[in-house]
Amino acid sequence: MKNSIIYKLILLFLTIGVAVSCVKDDDFDTPDTTVTEVEINGTVIDITALYDLWLQELTTNGNQTLTFEDATDQYISGYVISSDEGGNFFEELILQNTASSPTRGVKVLVDVNPLFTAYEFGRKVYVKLDGLTVGLDSGVLTLGVGSAGSVEKIAESQLTNYITRDTEVAEIVPLPMNISDFDLTMTNLYIRLNDVQFNRNEVLGEGRKTFAAEPSDEFDGERFLESCAEAAATIFSTSTFADFKAVLLPQGRGTLDGILTLDFFGETFNVVVNDPTSINFDNENRCDPDTYVCNEPSGGGSAFFSENFEGFNAIEDYVNAGWTNVNVSGGSTLWVIGNFDNNNYAQISGFNSGESTIETWLVTPTIDMDNTTGEELLMDIQSNFDNGTILSVVFSNNFTGDVTTADWQLLDASIPVGPEGGFGDFEEVDPINVACIDGTVNFAFVYEGSDPNATTRYHIDNIEVTGN
Repeated sequence: MKNSIIYKLILLFLTIGVAVSCVKDDDFDTPDTTVTEVEINGTVIDITALYDLWLQELTTNGNQTLTFEDATDQYISGYVISSDEGGNFFEELILQNTASSPTRGVKVLVDVNPLFTAYEFGRKVYVKLDGLTVGLDSGVLTLGVGSAGSVEKIAESQLTNYITRDTEVAEIVPLPMNISDFDLTMTNLYIRLNDVQFNRNEVLGEGRKTFAAEPSDEFDGERFLESCAEAAATIFSTSTFADFKAVLLPQGRGTLDGILTLDFFGETFNVVVNDPTSINFDNENRCDPDTYVCNEPSGGGSAFFSENFEGFNAIEDYVNAGWTNVNVSGGSTLWVIGNFDNNNYAQISGFNSGESTIETWLVTPTIDMDNTTGEELLMDIQSNFDNGTILSVVFSNNFTGDVTTADWQLLDASIPVGPEGGFGDFEEVDPINVACIDGTVNFAFVYEGSDPNATTRYHIDNIEVTGN
């Protein structure tokens, strides 16, 4: 009995000893998440040199992509200017070659989400080029894994083999730029647009839009930024997966910092932000053009002028009937009669015109406003392949055939915004109050574009002037 008790005590002490020993063995160190000073065993080239190597391959051998051999021991260095924290970027890092005054950027495709936890905004990184492929994806310089002539994402398992974090997290200084100065060489750069605003049709009145939560937004919400310093506009794009997609667009004007890129088709410049905090529209004094305002009662009347463009199939016949169709900028872009699904309409587009300046007028015949009251101007407009609102509606009381010598006033027409990559739908424009206009009047539709950056295609139908 005594021996049994001693045995049990010995067993108890042994058990306690083993337990203590196990606790000591399990007391492992917390993983070190700090970034240590890196040593790159190879040659570091600038992103500009990466672009030059790709361009040489394209021009010399006709290859759309360039794949680096496994033993080149070459790297690029760059600073992260994108962030997927707000959901507006997905499985990609945008790098530029310097923290300030950058000259070249590249998109790196990575099959990892999120990336901002390891590669935050401003972090300097090195990307090993061995085995990677560089080419164009949606029109911008892109680095990743080659696959059948295209550039695909680096696998998550290979991430740390290719991308190395430096200890430096730099302050990224946005590159000041005018919209008119956009160039393909400037894509993948973090830029600043000064004195810009969203188009009034998107932020004023009851139809104020969100960043990307409208029923018509598919994949991306596309809004129009216009400059208050120059006659230029560009597309502002937000993913429909962004956390801030339902936030209303700011109504003022000011500065916007974002990344210059191209649309999915690689055709049209887009500006993309990481999140709305880089938009500072604190100036409430917008630069909208002065529009004609009439405060007299309007509406409730019947049409005393109408045109649905079904009378003729050629614009020349309408000109013979009293319409005016003229390009005053010296080009050949004119209004034509379009047709789809047995429906005629007036149509215009500057796409592929090669004209850097387009100003084309379609003027109605003279209309007498003296015999009616409460007049309104109505129309249907379809906006297609939209890369900027470049249509306006004006009127004149002294037009005699030359649009350049008449006095014109701008009407507040709510021109619809259509999809960037296809055809929109005909939309009824909000009735325009023209009850204050007396005498004879001519209304005009003015198209002011520039190929290739402002070439929205418009269809106009069912023009009416109503009165009582």
